[in-house]
Order: sequence, then C-alpha cells, then structure tokens
Amino acid sequence: MNTVVVQLDAQLLEILACPCPEHAPLKPGTAQDPQADFLTCTACGRSFPVREGIPVLLLDEAVVPTAG
Repeated sequence: MNTVVVQLDAQLLEILACPCPEHAPLKPGTAQDPQADFLTCTACGRSFPVREGIPVLLLDEAVVPTAG
C-alpha cells in the first residue's frame, strides 16, 4: 500500500474537528509517519483514515494510539 500525503483544502482542514468530546483540530499524518494518509486529533491522538481524498471521521474507523 502506498503512503500518500493528505491533500485537503486548507479551509476544509481548518473547520474539520475530531468527533471525540473535545472536538479538537486535526493535523495531517500520524505521529509515527507525518506523510501518512491520515488526519490525527491534536487532543486524543486518534488517527482517521483519508480514503480517496475523503476524511473518514468515524470513531469506529479511528486508529487509537497505544499506551507506552
């Protein structure tokens, strides 16, 4: 699977928020891979996939950070 840098309009990225209770802003990539095709919550750390240019902001689809 190829890693693709998230390509979203800056205005869209500015208004997107994590569906977690904090509704924190999202940043492109993950902590481990800033170039990954994910958006990561700046509060809870969940990473949401971006599929075919569409952010999937569902808690069931999120990758939860592991403790440690």
